[in-house]
Amino acid sequence: MKFALAGGCAAYARGAAPSLHDVDFVITEHDVPAALEALRSLGFETAKPPEDWLVKAFDEGRLVDLIFRVSDRPITDELLDRAEPMTASAVIVPVLEATDLVISWLLPLSEHACDYGALLPQVRALREQVDWARVAAVTAGSPYAATFITLLERLGVLESPVTPKGEPAWP
Repeated sequence: MKFALAGGCAAYARGAAPSLHDVDFVITEHDVPAALEALRSLGFETAKPPEDWLVKAFDEGRLVDLIFRVSDRPITDELLDRAEPMTASAVIVPVLEATDLVISWLLPLSEHACDYGALLPQVRALREQVDWARVAAVTAGSPYAATFITLLERLGVLESPVTPKGEPAWP
């Protein structure tokens, strides 16, 4: 089963500050039943929350999110194939490529969930690993993502204005 570390733990593996909230993995929707069964066999409790884009597993207060859709876009084998093996807490795991990681954070931004303050330190730590022209192309339809990119430019996190370039389809 293919998977990749995502979220704050992926950012940590790529050099950002540690994330202690939970552990996020991305998997294809097809692999959800097998992943849940594997986690149950290891003693995890599993749950299908009301959100239709992830499932959860719990073990002694530790939370694992298995994300199979980001902003109505299914996780694909192609996205998982781009993940890079990296060390995360002394374990080598596939970690989302930095550009995909940032896209996965920016696409869900909305009037109901738009915390630039939480994103800023993570993105600042990853800025040199990210293809910003690709991020801008993929997120061009989101005023929240575009505004965040402008904020990064104005704060000097990005050296120059970003021009969208590349295929807007994702993942």
